[in-house]
Amino acid sequence: MLHIGIIGLGAIGQRLIKQFSEHPDIEIAAVCDQLESLTRETAASLGGAHAYTEYQEIIADPKVNLVYVAVPPKYHFPIVMEVLQAKKHVLCEKPLANSVEEAKAMLIAAKEAGVVHAMNFPLNYGPAATKFAELIHENDIGKLRRLQLTMHFPEWPRPWQKNEWVGQREQGGFVLEVGVHFIQQTLKIFGDIKNIQTRLELPGDSLKCETGIIATAELEDGTPVLIEGLSEIAGKEYIGFTAFGSEGTLALENWGQLKSGKIGAELETILTEGVTPNHLIDEVVKAIQGQDAELYDFEVGYKAQVVLEELRKV
Repeated sequence: MLHIGIIGLGAIGQRLIKQFSEHPDIEIAAVCDQLESLTRETAASLGGAHAYTEYQEIIADPKVNLVYVAVPPKYHFPIVMEVLQAKKHVLCEKPLANSVEEAKAMLIAAKEAGVVHAMNFPLNYGPAATKFAELIHENDIGKLRRLQLTMHFPEWPRPWQKNEWVGQREQGGFVLEVGVHFIQQTLKIFGDIKNIQTRLELPGDSLKCETGIIATAELEDGTPVLIEGLSEIAGKEYIGFTAFGSEGTLALENWGQLKSGKIGAELETILTEGVTPNHLIDEVVKAIQGQDAELYDFEVGYKAQVVLEELRKV
Protein backbone atom coordinates (compact mmCIF):
# COMPACT_ATOMS: atom_id res chain seq x y z
CA MET A 1 0.00 0.00 0.00
CA LEU A 2 1.30 3.44 -0.95
CA HIS A 3 0.66 6.31 1.43
CA ILE A 4 0.41 9.61 -0.40
CA GLY A 5 0.69 13.13 0.90
CA ILE A 6 -0.90 15.89 -1.18
CA ILE A 7 0.55 19.41 -1.08
CA GLY A 8 -1.81 21.99 -2.56
CA LEU A 9 -5.59 21.62 -2.38
CA GLY A 10 -6.70 24.18 -4.96
CA ALA A 11 -8.51 23.39 -8.21
CA ILE A 12 -5.59 21.37 -9.58
CA GLY A 13 -4.95 19.34 -6.46
CA GLN A 14 -8.62 18.50 -6.03
CA ARG A 15 -8.80 16.90 -9.49
CA LEU A 16 -6.76 13.85 -8.52
CA ILE A 17 -7.95 13.44 -4.93
CA LYS A 18 -10.97 11.36 -5.97
CA GLN A 19 -8.78 9.13 -8.15
CA PHE A 20 -6.27 8.64 -5.35
CA SER A 21 -8.96 7.90 -2.77
CA GLU A 22 -10.62 5.28 -4.99
CA HIS A 23 -7.43 3.42 -5.91
CA PRO A 24 -7.05 0.09 -4.07
CA ASP A 25 -3.27 0.43 -3.71
CA ILE A 26 -3.20 4.01 -2.40
CA GLU A 27 -4.17 5.59 0.88
CA ILE A 28 -4.24 9.38 1.24
CA ALA A 29 -2.28 9.69 4.46
CA ALA A 30 -1.98 13.47 4.67
CA VAL A 31 -3.03 16.70 2.97
CA CYS A 32 -1.52 20.16 3.15
CA ASP A 33 -2.58 23.67 2.20
CA GLN A 34 -1.89 27.12 3.61
CA LEU A 35 -5.63 27.60 4.02
CA GLU A 36 -6.24 25.74 7.26
CA SER A 37 -10.03 25.48 6.87
CA LEU A 38 -9.65 23.85 3.45
CA THR A 39 -7.04 21.44 4.78
CA ARG A 40 -9.16 20.32 7.71
CA GLU A 41 -12.29 20.03 5.56
CA THR A 42 -10.47 17.92 2.97
CA ALA A 43 -8.83 15.72 5.59
CA ALA A 44 -12.19 15.12 7.27
CA SER A 45 -13.79 14.15 3.97
CA LEU A 46 -11.06 11.56 3.50
CA GLY A 47 -11.75 9.94 6.85
CA GLY A 48 -8.68 10.41 8.92
CA ALA A 49 -5.92 11.88 6.78
CA HIS A 50 -3.51 14.12 8.69
CA ALA A 51 -4.07 17.84 8.06
CA TYR A 52 -1.03 20.10 7.73
CA THR A 53 -0.54 23.74 6.85
CA GLU A 54 3.24 23.58 6.35
CA TYR A 55 4.59 21.43 3.53
CA GLN A 56 7.63 20.45 5.58
CA GLU A 57 5.31 18.56 7.93
CA ILE A 58 3.92 16.36 5.18
CA ILE A 59 7.42 15.56 3.90
CA ALA A 60 8.52 14.67 7.43
CA ASP A 61 5.49 12.43 8.05
CA PRO A 62 7.03 8.92 8.34
CA LYS A 63 3.90 7.30 6.90
CA VAL A 64 4.07 9.27 3.63
CA ASN A 65 6.17 7.62 0.91
CA LEU A 66 4.72 9.40 -2.16
CA VAL A 67 4.17 13.15 -2.41
CA TYR A 68 1.92 14.88 -4.95
CA VAL A 69 2.94 18.52 -5.47
CA ALA A 70 0.00 20.55 -6.77
CA VAL A 71 1.00 24.10 -5.87
CA PRO A 72 1.64 27.00 -8.32
CA PRO A 73 4.79 26.62 -10.47
CA LYS A 74 6.80 29.17 -8.46
CA TYR A 75 6.81 26.82 -5.49
CA HIS A 76 7.58 23.54 -7.25
CA PHE A 77 11.33 23.90 -6.90
CA PRO A 78 11.74 24.32 -3.13
CA ILE A 79 9.09 21.74 -2.27
CA VAL A 80 10.18 19.08 -4.75
CA MET A 81 13.83 19.48 -3.77
CA GLU A 82 12.95 18.79 -0.14
CA VAL A 83 10.86 15.78 -1.15
CA LEU A 84 13.84 14.42 -3.07
CA GLN A 85 16.21 15.09 -0.19
CA ALA A 86 13.87 12.97 1.94
CA LYS A 87 14.11 10.26 -0.78
CA LYS A 88 10.37 10.02 -1.26
CA HIS A 89 8.65 9.37 -4.57
CA VAL A 90 7.17 12.47 -6.17
CA LEU A 91 4.41 13.35 -8.63
CA CYS A 92 4.60 16.97 -9.73
CA GLU A 93 2.18 19.17 -11.62
CA LYS A 94 3.22 20.87 -14.84
CA PRO A 95 5.21 22.87 -15.74
CA LEU A 96 8.07 21.27 -13.83
CA ALA A 97 9.55 24.53 -12.56
CA ASN A 98 9.63 28.29 -12.92
CA SER A 99 12.84 28.38 -14.98
CA VAL A 100 15.13 26.13 -16.99
CA GLU A 101 17.77 26.34 -14.26
CA GLU A 102 15.33 25.11 -11.61
CA ALA A 103 14.08 22.32 -13.87
CA LYS A 104 17.63 21.10 -14.53
CA ALA A 105 18.49 21.08 -10.83
CA MET A 106 15.30 19.14 -10.07
CA LEU A 107 16.10 16.56 -12.75
CA ILE A 108 19.62 16.04 -11.41
CA ALA A 109 18.36 15.74 -7.83
CA ALA A 110 15.65 13.27 -8.87
CA LYS A 111 18.17 11.00 -10.57
CA GLU A 112 20.49 11.15 -7.58
CA ALA A 113 17.65 10.39 -5.14
CA GLY A 114 16.86 7.13 -6.91
CA VAL A 115 13.09 7.54 -6.50
CA VAL A 116 10.18 7.56 -8.92
CA HIS A 117 9.72 11.08 -10.28
CA ALA A 118 6.70 11.71 -12.47
CA MET A 119 4.68 14.58 -13.87
CA ASN A 120 0.96 14.97 -14.40
CA PHE A 121 0.57 15.37 -18.16
CA PRO A 122 -3.04 14.13 -18.39
CA LEU A 123 -3.34 14.21 -22.19
CA ASN A 124 -1.22 11.07 -22.32
CA TYR A 125 -3.94 9.16 -20.52
CA GLY A 126 -6.89 10.43 -22.58
CA PRO A 127 -8.41 8.36 -25.41
CA ALA A 128 -8.34 11.10 -28.06
CA ALA A 129 -4.66 11.97 -27.57
CA THR A 130 -3.80 8.28 -27.36
CA LYS A 131 -5.53 7.64 -30.69
CA PHE A 132 -3.86 10.72 -32.21
CA ALA A 133 -0.44 9.29 -31.39
CA GLU A 134 -1.40 5.85 -32.70
CA LEU A 135 -2.56 7.26 -36.05
CA ILE A 136 0.61 9.32 -36.44
CA HIS A 137 2.77 6.26 -35.77
CA GLU A 138 0.67 4.27 -38.27
CA ASN A 139 1.46 6.91 -40.91
CA ASP A 140 -2.27 7.55 -41.35
CA ILE A 141 -1.76 11.02 -42.86
CA GLY A 142 1.44 10.25 -44.76
CA LYS A 143 4.58 12.34 -44.41
CA LEU A 144 4.18 15.21 -41.94
CA ARG A 145 4.19 18.61 -43.66
CA ARG A 146 3.41 20.92 -40.75
CA LEU A 147 2.45 20.78 -37.07
CA GLN A 148 0.29 23.57 -35.71
CA LEU A 149 -0.92 24.55 -32.24
CA THR A 150 -3.73 27.09 -31.97
CA MET A 151 -4.88 28.52 -28.62
CA HIS A 152 -7.76 31.02 -28.51
CA PHE A 153 -9.27 32.29 -25.26
CA PRO A 154 -12.05 34.89 -25.07
CA GLU A 155 -10.86 35.55 -21.54
CA TRP A 156 -7.65 34.73 -19.71
CA PRO A 157 -7.56 33.65 -16.97
CA ARG A 158 -10.69 31.68 -17.76
CA PRO A 159 -13.69 32.32 -15.46
CA TRP A 160 -13.09 29.13 -13.47
CA GLN A 161 -9.39 29.81 -13.14
CA LYS A 162 -9.18 33.17 -11.41
CA ASN A 163 -6.36 33.27 -8.90
CA GLU A 164 -3.37 35.39 -7.99
CA TRP A 165 -0.87 33.82 -10.38
CA VAL A 166 -2.37 32.27 -13.53
CA GLY A 167 -2.76 35.67 -15.20
CA GLN A 168 0.66 36.91 -14.19
CA ARG A 169 3.77 36.93 -16.38
CA GLU A 170 6.09 35.32 -13.83
CA GLN A 171 4.44 31.90 -13.61
CA GLY A 172 1.18 32.12 -15.53
CA GLY A 173 -0.16 32.74 -19.02
CA PHE A 174 -1.73 30.40 -21.53
CA VAL A 175 1.58 29.49 -23.17
CA LEU A 176 2.70 27.91 -19.89
CA GLU A 177 -0.62 26.63 -18.62
CA VAL A 178 -2.03 25.22 -21.86
CA GLY A 179 0.88 25.19 -24.28
CA VAL A 180 2.94 22.91 -22.01
CA HIS A 181 0.57 19.98 -22.65
CA PHE A 182 1.06 20.15 -26.40
CA ILE A 183 4.76 20.88 -26.24
CA GLN A 184 5.05 17.65 -24.27
CA GLN A 185 2.92 15.83 -26.85
CA THR A 186 5.11 17.16 -29.64
CA LEU A 187 8.26 15.95 -27.90
CA LYS A 188 6.67 12.56 -27.24
CA ILE A 189 5.24 11.92 -30.70
CA PHE A 190 7.47 13.88 -33.06
CA GLY A 191 10.76 14.40 -31.22
CA ASP A 192 12.84 17.44 -30.33
CA ILE A 193 11.95 21.02 -31.26
CA LYS A 194 14.62 23.42 -32.53
CA ASN A 195 15.10 26.86 -34.13
CA ILE A 196 12.38 28.57 -32.09
CA GLN A 197 11.46 32.10 -33.13
CA THR A 198 8.79 33.81 -31.08
CA ARG A 199 6.85 37.05 -30.96
CA LEU A 200 4.73 37.81 -27.93
CA GLU A 201 1.93 40.33 -27.58
CA LEU A 202 2.17 41.79 -24.08
CA PRO A 203 -0.15 44.16 -22.22
CA GLY A 204 1.02 47.50 -20.86
CA ASP A 205 1.06 46.16 -17.32
CA SER A 206 4.47 44.49 -17.00
CA LEU A 207 3.13 42.06 -14.40
CA LYS A 208 0.45 40.65 -16.69
CA CYS A 209 0.98 37.62 -18.94
CA GLU A 210 0.97 37.52 -22.72
CA THR A 211 -2.19 38.19 -24.70
CA GLY A 212 -0.84 36.74 -27.92
CA ILE A 213 1.90 34.62 -29.43
CA ILE A 214 3.11 33.81 -32.92
CA ALA A 215 6.02 31.38 -32.95
CA THR A 216 7.74 29.17 -35.46
CA ALA A 217 10.05 26.24 -34.90
CA GLU A 218 11.20 23.02 -36.54
CA LEU A 219 11.28 19.36 -35.73
CA GLU A 220 14.63 17.59 -36.03
CA ASP A 221 13.92 16.69 -39.67
CA GLY A 222 13.10 20.31 -40.53
CA THR A 223 9.31 19.96 -40.50
CA PRO A 224 7.87 23.39 -39.60
CA VAL A 225 5.97 23.95 -36.36
CA LEU A 226 3.60 26.91 -35.98
CA ILE A 227 2.28 28.07 -32.61
CA GLU A 228 -0.27 30.86 -32.45
CA GLY A 229 -2.50 32.05 -29.67
CA LEU A 230 -4.66 34.96 -28.59
CA SER A 231 -6.67 35.93 -25.53
CA GLU A 232 -9.20 38.72 -24.98
CA ILE A 233 -11.05 38.00 -28.22
CA ALA A 234 -14.59 37.31 -29.42
CA GLY A 235 -15.88 33.79 -29.88
CA LYS A 236 -15.47 30.56 -27.98
CA GLU A 237 -12.37 28.99 -26.48
CA TYR A 238 -10.61 26.81 -29.03
CA ILE A 239 -7.51 24.69 -28.68
CA GLY A 240 -6.32 22.80 -31.73
CA PHE A 241 -3.31 20.53 -32.19
CA THR A 242 -3.16 19.73 -35.89
CA ALA A 243 -0.88 17.58 -38.01
CA PHE A 244 -0.95 18.27 -41.74
CA GLY A 245 0.38 15.37 -43.80
CA SER A 246 0.99 14.50 -47.42
CA GLU A 247 -2.16 12.35 -47.45
CA GLY A 248 -4.45 14.04 -44.95
CA THR A 249 -4.98 16.00 -41.75
CA LEU A 250 -5.36 14.91 -38.14
CA ALA A 251 -6.59 17.31 -35.46
CA LEU A 252 -6.97 17.02 -31.69
CA GLU A 253 -9.47 19.72 -30.75
CA ASN A 254 -10.47 21.06 -27.35
CA TRP A 255 -8.62 18.33 -25.46
CA GLY A 256 -10.89 15.40 -26.27
CA GLN A 257 -12.24 15.56 -29.83
CA LEU A 258 -10.32 13.90 -32.64
CA LYS A 259 -10.92 14.70 -36.32
CA SER A 260 -9.36 13.39 -39.49
CA GLY A 261 -9.72 13.68 -43.23
CA LYS A 262 -7.90 12.80 -46.41
CA ILE A 263 -6.80 15.49 -48.86
CA GLY A 264 -9.78 17.33 -50.33
CA ALA A 265 -12.28 15.83 -47.87
CA GLU A 266 -14.04 17.26 -44.84
CA LEU A 267 -12.64 16.60 -41.40
CA GLU A 268 -14.77 14.00 -39.66
CA THR A 269 -14.90 13.06 -36.00
CA ILE A 270 -13.10 9.85 -35.05
CA LEU A 271 -14.83 7.92 -32.29
CA THR A 272 -12.55 6.78 -29.48
CA GLU A 273 -14.87 4.61 -27.40
CA GLY A 274 -12.76 1.54 -28.07
CA VAL A 275 -9.49 3.19 -27.04
CA THR A 276 -8.29 2.09 -23.59
CA PRO A 277 -5.42 4.32 -22.47
CA ASN A 278 -3.43 3.76 -19.33
CA HIS A 279 -4.29 5.70 -16.19
CA LEU A 280 -1.80 7.96 -14.42
CA ILE A 281 -2.42 6.60 -10.92
CA ASP A 282 -2.08 2.98 -12.06
CA GLU A 283 1.18 3.81 -13.80
CA VAL A 284 2.61 5.59 -10.74
CA VAL A 285 1.79 2.55 -8.61
CA LYS A 286 3.38 0.17 -11.13
CA ALA A 287 6.55 2.27 -11.32
CA ILE A 288 6.95 2.36 -7.55
CA GLN A 289 6.41 -1.41 -7.44
CA GLY A 290 9.27 -1.80 -9.92
CA GLN A 291 7.14 -2.67 -12.95
CA ASP A 292 7.30 -1.14 -16.42
CA ALA A 293 5.07 1.93 -16.52
CA GLU A 294 3.99 4.71 -18.84
CA LEU A 295 5.23 7.69 -16.89
CA TYR A 296 6.49 11.09 -18.00
CA ASP A 297 9.34 11.96 -15.69
CA PHE A 298 11.41 15.03 -14.87
CA GLU A 299 13.50 14.46 -18.00
CA VAL A 300 10.36 15.11 -20.04
CA GLY A 301 9.49 18.06 -17.81
CA TYR A 302 12.93 19.57 -18.27
CA LYS A 303 12.81 19.26 -22.07
CA ALA A 304 9.38 20.89 -22.13
CA GLN A 305 10.64 23.68 -19.85
CA VAL A 306 13.46 24.50 -22.27
CA VAL A 307 10.98 24.92 -25.13
CA LEU A 308 8.52 26.89 -23.01
CA GLU A 309 11.13 29.40 -21.88
CA GLU A 310 12.24 29.92 -25.48
CA LEU A 311 8.63 30.62 -26.46
CA ARG A 312 8.18 33.09 -23.58
CA LYS A 313 11.27 35.15 -24.32
CA VAL A 314 10.41 38.83 -24.51
